[in-house]
Amino acid sequence: MSFGGLFDGGGGGGMQFPFTSGFSSSPALSLALDNAGGGIGGRMLAGGAGSSAGGAVTRDTEAENDSRSGSDHLDAISAAGEDDVEDAEPSNSRKRKKRYHRHTPQQIQELEALFKECPHPDEKQRAELSRRLSLDARQVKFWFQNRRTQMKTQLERHENALLKQENDKLRAENMTIREAMRSPMCGSCGSPAMLGEVSLEEQHLRIENARLKDELNRVCALATKFLGKPVNLMSPPPFPQPHLSFPMPNSSLELAIGGIGGLGSLGTLPGCMGEFAGGVSSPMGTVITPARATGPALPSLVGNIDRSVFLELAISAMDELVKMAQMEDPLWVPALPGAPSKEVLNFEEYLHSFIPCIGMKPAGYVSEASRESGLVIIDNSLALVETLMDERRWSDMFSCMIAKATVLEEVSTGIAGSRNGALLLMKAELQVLSPLVPIREVTFLRFCKQLAEGAWAVVDVSIDGLVRDHNSATAPTAGNVKCRRLPSGCVMQDTPNGYCKVTWVEHTEYDEVSVHQLYRPLLRSGLAFGARRWLATLQRQCECLAILMSSTTVAANDSTAISQEGKRSMLKLARRMTENFCAGVSASSAREWSKLDGATGSIGEDVRVMARKSVSEPGEPPGVVLSAATSVWVPVAPEKLFNFLRDEQLRAEWDILSNGGPMQEMTQIAKGQRDGNSVSLLRASAVSANQSSMLILQETCTDASGSIVVYAPVDIPAMQLVMNGGDSTYVALLPSGFAILPNGPRIGTSGYETGGSLLTVAFQILVNNQPTAKLTVESVETVNNLISCTIKKIKTALQCDA
Repeated sequence: MSFGGLFDGGGGGGMQFPFTSGFSSSPALSLALDNAGGGIGGRMLAGGAGSSAGGAVTRDTEAENDSRSGSDHLDAISAAGEDDVEDAEPSNSRKRKKRYHRHTPQQIQELEALFKECPHPDEKQRAELSRRLSLDARQVKFWFQNRRTQMKTQLERHENALLKQENDKLRAENMTIREAMRSPMCGSCGSPAMLGEVSLEEQHLRIENARLKDELNRVCALATKFLGKPVNLMSPPPFPQPHLSFPMPNSSLELAIGGIGGLGSLGTLPGCMGEFAGGVSSPMGTVITPARATGPALPSLVGNIDRSVFLELAISAMDELVKMAQMEDPLWVPALPGAPSKEVLNFEEYLHSFIPCIGMKPAGYVSEASRESGLVIIDNSLALVETLMDERRWSDMFSCMIAKATVLEEVSTGIAGSRNGALLLMKAELQVLSPLVPIREVTFLRFCKQLAEGAWAVVDVSIDGLVRDHNSATAPTAGNVKCRRLPSGCVMQDTPNGYCKVTWVEHTEYDEVSVHQLYRPLLRSGLAFGARRWLATLQRQCECLAILMSSTTVAANDSTAISQEGKRSMLKLARRMTENFCAGVSASSAREWSKLDGATGSIGEDVRVMARKSVSEPGEPPGVVLSAATSVWVPVAPEKLFNFLRDEQLRAEWDILSNGGPMQEMTQIAKGQRDGNSVSLLRASAVSANQSSMLILQETCTDASGSIVVYAPVDIPAMQLVMNGGDSTYVALLPSGFAILPNGPRIGTSGYETGGSLLTVAFQILVNNQPTAKLTVESVETVNNLISCTIKKIKTALQCDA
């Protein structure tokens, strides 16, 4: 039996038989054939009059399906899993009508809400949802499968339509170009051009113009696809831009992120912007910037996370930062008398005002939030933006707070080569100069945005909510504290007097279990990692740079003539000395220190002892280097303690290197207007006539957040070379010194009560000049005794040894 013409669209109908006319005129026979064929007429393509009934059924079915809402259609399909089993019967029996179980509007709303947050729920989430909605677990599973399939189908249809339009447009342009090539016209006179009149340069310009136009059209098409509405790059942004006023002098800033405000729905479109890093608005409209990786591939770091998720998180964090920098009471309320800050965050109001962009606070975590504003000496806000967006310059600017900083991925490079819209994935180790406070290791996004002319904002936000804790890219190193960085950063506004007004906001959640009890009040108050310390450090460093770049800068108390090259070389050496000191205290991964746990029973639990072997590293003596540090509370004000430790006339009261007498200051280079920010070269008195005197390089820094005193003995010939402008890279030194922080405030009967200082003492000593030598217990005990003796002498000199 041949069915060769069964589905052929002949002139008479969809089926061709010898008795065509009689067959088509018999409704009973047509219905019987339709039932026997399992509804073939409702599924096959109508080719003529003979299949008009089947075509009508097809059109009615499609119209009914199209008129349904997406959720109703999914309800019907989700019930098919069990209906197919119930309706399974022998082929010769009468087929029962399928029963469609439609979900209630409340169930659909709950399912859609979870789908927007998590298109791929795990088994636990599905079980919880089925229990809450009184649905079977299979129904929930089938609903999500069908919802994803529907979303994918819609995207494919829309993409096919766009590609078809683009193909038609390219074909029309091709025909136009071919027609123009047949009859070229002169650009100056309009007459037909002769062969050879079009210059080679003009031909290149035309080719480049065509290429740019094609690229512009493709960007518009993709932006239209993902934003859901037409986008024209030569017109204003299609989304409204909220105006946000700031408490800044003569300025009204506009948060120009309206062009990407519509990307909030991209969380429900998995993989829709994998090829693009982000879209940012500008006066020319919305621009989507291609991503350019500078490190390992992004999926290898944080799993298969779409880049649009990073962009959406960065935009949300920027919006929150700008609002927190602007809003006052009731979000920020006045602090109690004696508090380190004038205002504190009202966490209850914060939860009402903002949706947590990285999830709720984990159990057991402590919140820390602060805000500070001040003027910074800098040419313009863009110069500060460049510093914050460069990990090396950022870590140099805040060297006492940042132990290590790395850019894991450059997600977006910004608009037209600028920092506007730049998005970085970074990892940093934040430190307090004390062995009693673990390193804070955080992986975060850093997003930069130009708010207006002369106004910028840079925001940081952790990505912990987007990745699993066991991921090697975000999991903290052993011994470091777990930390989540909520939207934090600074808003910068240029002022006409050569300053830049900076409003800094810090908001962090961390686990304080591993923090020593002595430092917990300090961390909770924000004095260790809060906005006050970030802003104070920035002001001090910018003031130092302004003074050093001034042509009128001279060294104070200068008894030794030093050239400008010599001053720069001396300052470079002092910076390296301070960086090595900080690395020896915090034990970050920036330097390879080995902790000596339980090396000897005489070392206290609050003393950290580490060792490192130096073989051929420039600037360090070869051999085994031992580092020891501890922190204690001293009942003396921080300013008084700092002035005592930096005074060369009082150095003999605690420093064994002074040989029991006062030291002489040979030269001093001022690094700020505030007394105490300087680099000095000291000379110790010789014990006997046969012994040459010793030189000590010392750097002192102080601001509203704390102080440090770092020093190291240096070789006289090497120091003479440096002061003459020579290279200081190979000058060997081992730094020691002190870090002073105010004692954390505690709430008393009349407000906050503060008193005393937190003093960190650290020494680095060369115990053996052979790198292969083994560390002995006697060497560890010697360093421990040195620390104990120094602390005792300081307390005795300040008459605070109880």
